[in-house]
Amino acid sequence: MNTILIALIIPFLGTALGSAFVFFMKNEIPELFQKTLLGFASGVMVAASVWSLIIPAIDMGDIVAVTIGLLGGFAFLLLIDYITPHIHPKGGPEGPASKLSRTTMLALAVTIHNFPEGMAVGVSIAGATTADFSMAGALALSLGIAIQNVPEGAIISMPLRSAGNSRFKSFVIGTLSGIVEPIGGALVLLLASVATATMPYLLPFAAGAMLYVVIEELIPEASQGEHSNLSTIGFAIGFALMMVLDVVMG
Repeated sequence: MNTILIALIIPFLGTALGSAFVFFMKNEIPELFQKTLLGFASGVMVAASVWSLIIPAIDMGDIVAVTIGLLGGFAFLLLIDYITPHIHPKGGPEGPASKLSRTTMLALAVTIHNFPEGMAVGVSIAGATTADFSMAGALALSLGIAIQNVPEGAIISMPLRSAGNSRFKSFVIGTLSGIVEPIGGALVLLLASVATATMPYLLPFAAGAMLYVVIEELIPEASQGEHSNLSTIGFAIGFALMMVLDVVMG
């Protein structure tokens, strides 16, 4: 039980750590640093999706289920992204028109994209308790997502500070944006009794949702303007680190 709780909480702690950057940095993250962090986060999430979710699902032997689950994850995030009023965390175009404040929409955007990451951790834990998965692999995925959440937390709290919020309020909002991750993981675990039969669908579904975030949010922002090569280097390091964590711990 303690191991399960730790796996659920680790990603949230990563968000809190990243949000705390607002106490030590100026109102904006330096562009070079931000591009490197975005690339690193992208690499971690892609590697986690492939090594911790898609490959284990394929090993179950039902490629049709894996394909359906993967596309379903993309479709789910696409739908949520379309129908929910929000702005993208890194300053991208707005979604449907809304009267909500910029701070509220920013927090909503992060909440939307953190939820499937929590689901991914919950799915991996459920696999460790109901199928032939290792809890070490679930911890590796949780740690990988936490690593990804560190730059994400900073990228959320710093713009909130730039928009006129206090450092403490920016930290709190950035931190709370990650609270949906342990909630999403816990909800999946509540369905663990039926998780075994649906695992070939749930694993790639979580992967598809995570990959959507990378493609829609992280990579486009990291590739804009000059010095995009830094994001490429960050991606390579993030991918390699998560791959090693998954292999060594899984």
